Parts: sequence; structure tokens; C-alpha cells
Amino acid sequence: MSSKCTFCGALKFEAEASGLCCSNGKVSLPELPQLPEPLKSLMEGNHPKSKEFLTMIRKYNSSFQMTSFGTSLPMLNSTGFMPTFRIQGQVYHKAGSLMSLPNEEAKFLQIYFLGNEETEAKRRCTLIPGTTKSLIESLQKMLLENNHYVQKFKMAIEDNPTEDLQIVIKADKKPIEGHECVFNTPALNEVAIIIAGNDFEKPDIVLTKRSNELKNICETHISYDALQYPLMFPRGEDGYTININQVEPGTSNQINKMVSAMSFYAYRLMVRSTENRLLNYRQLLHQYLVDMYAKIEAERLLFIRLNQKKLRVDEYIHLKDAITNDSDPANHGKMVILPSTFTGCPRNMHEYAQDAITYVRHGGKPSLFITYTFNPNCKEMTQNLTNGQSKTDRHDLVVRIFRQKLIKLMNVLVKGQVFGSVKYWLYSIEWQKRGLPHSHILI
Repeated sequence: MSSKCTFCGALKFEAEASGLCCSNGKVSLPELPQLPEPLKSLMEGNHPKSKEFLTMIRKYNSSFQMTSFGTSLPMLNSTGFMPTFRIQGQVYHKAGSLMSLPNEEAKFLQIYFLGNEETEAKRRCTLIPGTTKSLIESLQKMLLENNHYVQKFKMAIEDNPTEDLQIVIKADKKPIEGHECVFNTPALNEVAIIIAGNDFEKPDIVLTKRSNELKNICETHISYDALQYPLMFPRGEDGYTININQVEPGTSNQINKMVSAMSFYAYRLMVRSTENRLLNYRQLLHQYLVDMYAKIEAERLLFIRLNQKKLRVDEYIHLKDAITNDSDPANHGKMVILPSTFTGCPRNMHEYAQDAITYVRHGGKPSLFITYTFNPNCKEMTQNLTNGQSKTDRHDLVVRIFRQKLIKLMNVLVKGQVFGSVKYWLYSIEWQKRGLPHSHILI
């Protein structure tokens, strides 16, 4: 990586867009703190059990996660070696009660309140087989000493023995170490204790003491990431929220625009001269990337649903008529039209297909069909792997390098005219099941 951002210090390949990392200085986030021990040694390969831990890191994170992870459609099962994490449907994070009901086994957040370290570790090992008890015990102790959610939950239960206790994690709580010029948040207690029956805002996370009800966590809640990925954010570091202001480039002065989820996670996942610890989490990083991109799409869909007038959907009169005539009268509700600008939706794909047919109609049949496949052993890939990483650990590098090489190839074919003058060209990008991209090019 030969280019460096003048605003945030992100390292980039020469031809990558200047605003890829921080929107040209408009996004400024606090650095993530150093990992506490023994997690730091485990991640850096300096612990006797580092190899085992990194190989099964998703299992160890599942042992401590405080919310469940699920999708609206069944998870995709993989057979054999599969270095990618795949989902289908909408992603849900759900939270249960703080303590289990009588005659029920504790799970997720409830395990933290069993009251005995030995019992907690044993329960975690039973729920997630294959983990080492001594490692579970040391990680469990680390979270108890460092994670502010675990500490405050325990304190709330000890100080309020009543059964109708409810704990609320405010959606607009002040971010940890948040700079007043970066985060636009009122001074509220981040964890509040209320009695059953009191009112609360819909995005807030409300945890009851004992209940069999699972509650959805709002994607834009500031605690969404920390509750699901305690080993990535062991101190309870904040994730994305809609209340983060952009800043004037080169200053800390707020502007009246908010940071999008895409910009937030693009900033967090960039390579910089100081080590980005998130990029060392291997299989857990795969799950995190998929989960957060599902959040990005959910935010975009919410914007479309709330801004139908601004998107001029009234002009889709023929589509409205077709839906009205063909729909089941039993299905009542508000109609929301997804515009063709939403990447990957049926209308977006259909529009691209129609464009391709138009090229052929006006320019004639293509002369060449070229397939370009990414080589994971290229020097750009091997030179940027750190801490014993393999090529399957860094899908972020794969897509960035593939994109740059594809642009160079198209410049050679179109501008270089190695096969002659080009009337038109088009390509599609597809992904192998094992995670590598390839492109089909028509000229």
C-alpha cells in the first residue's frame, strides 16, 4: 500500500478513491483502546493457547456473547472447508432476560449472573463444546474486570433484588470517551434502572430480570456491536449510532450532517500505521463484516421507507397499478417502492440487464468473452498479511486488490486497445463459493 490519507492516516493502494477511508476528513472516530490481557496475548500469538483460540475464535465469542444472532431465513449450511460466512434474509440480534426462569438452564447474558465463576465456566463449556475450560475462566475474569456492561448489570441486580426490575440501555447514551465535537449526544445515564410498567423509547434495550420473552435489538443502537462481540470489544466499546456528526476536514468542528453506517465501518476497517486489531479476528471478523453490512443495508432500507416522497415514487404509476391489481386483498399495509438505485434489488439487476441488451442491439454482438479470476498468491496479498494471517482471513484485502487489478485490466483492454478499438464493454463480478471473486468481461 503506497498511498496514505492526509486526514486519517489510512494506507491505501495507489488507485483507490481518496474518500474511501474517512470521506476526505469528514469522519473522525476515537481510536479503539488496547486489548486487556490475556486477550491481547492470545490475539498476537504470544500465548500457549493462541493457535487453538484463533482457530475456534467464533466459538469462544459465542461463549460470552450477550445477545443471540439469527436471521429471518434459515442459515446456509456449508459442507467441507468453507472460509466464508454466509447468511440469507434479515439479521436479528435478540436479548433475553438477565436471569433464567426456574427449572431452565442459563444462556447468553444469563450466564454472567450464575453467581459462581466455576459454575459459569462449566455452563459455557457445556453450551459450546470444544472450548478449553482454563481459557474460558481467564477470559471470563477479564470481561468481569473490564466490561462496563457486565459490571453495571451485576451491580444493578445486587442493589435491586426486586423481581420486577428492568434495566434499560439508552439508545442515545453518551459514547465512551466520546468527544463533544464528534458525538451529538445529550448527557444521559447510559444504563438506567426502572420498574416494570414505566415508559421507555422504542430503540432502547430493555432487559427484565426474569422472562421467557426475546426482544429485538435495534440495528442502530450504540451497544449493538459490543453485546454481540464481547471479545472484539471487551471493554464494551461503542458501535455505530445515528447521532455521530461529520466534521469539517482538518478540524474537529461539527457540520450538520451525520455519519452513515457505511462510512463508520469503512473508517473502522482501514489499515493504518498503528495496528487495527479488528483485522486480526479471522473467522469472527468474517461474521462481523457480514453482520455490519446487513446493518448498512437495513439503514438504507429504512431511509427509503421514510423518504418515499423525496424519491418521487408517485411517478411509478404503472408499477402501482400492477401491484394494486395483482395483490391479495387480504394483505393490507403501506406500500413501499424500492428504487432501482438500491444495489442488488430486482429492479436494479433488471436495469443493468436491459442496458447490456441495448449495447448489443446498437453495437452488435460482442467479439470477446474474457474471464478474469483473482490470484490469492499475488504479491499485493502476501505483503499485507500480518500476525500469521492466511489469505482466507482477509476478505477485505481480497476485494480491494481484486478491484484495483480489474480496473487496470479494463484500462489495458479499453484505453490500451490491445485487441483494437472498443465500441462498448461491460462486465459482471461473481463470487466463488469459497470466497474468491472473478469477472466475466464482454468486449
